[in-house]
Amino acid sequence: MAKLQLLPVVAALCFALAGVALALPTFRIQGRVYCDKCRAGFETSATDYIEGAKVKLECRQYDTGVVEQTATAVTDASGTYTLEVEDNHEEEICEVVLVESPRPGCSEIMTGRDRARVLISAESGLTTSVRYANSLGFLNAAPLPECGLLLQKYALGVDG
Repeated sequence: MAKLQLLPVVAALCFALAGVALALPTFRIQGRVYCDKCRAGFETSATDYIEGAKVKLECRQYDTGVVEQTATAVTDASGTYTLEVEDNHEEEICEVVLVESPRPGCSEIMTGRDRARVLISAESGLTTSVRYANSLGFLNAAPLPECGLLLQKYALGVDG
């Protein structure tokens, strides 16, 4: 009789464990969007981060290029966005892409800093569900006057 009473408990435990095994992983993708005030092509001390910039996540199939997943986000006061994505996307190439800047003087999308690839898979060896994307950038309409001196500190174009 005791075995029969234990059967419902064992069955409930099995169903609960099966539900846990079937739960889809959730990933959080974070990154920042900046204004390249020197038109340098990278972040400098003159860089500032854009509130209200729009980004989009696109996950495309490796073979076909068909978009399987999309999500959008807007940056906060620190220029940071966060996207929530469910499920593994190990068979897809996922990238965060710039969409729009709210700044009229800094709205030109910078080639090379217009997208950032992110790995969205629980099988990646990473121990956290947070994925950090490289910063994305818009170009200022014209470089600031102090940018020449600033860029000299980086010794750009100087051999030796």
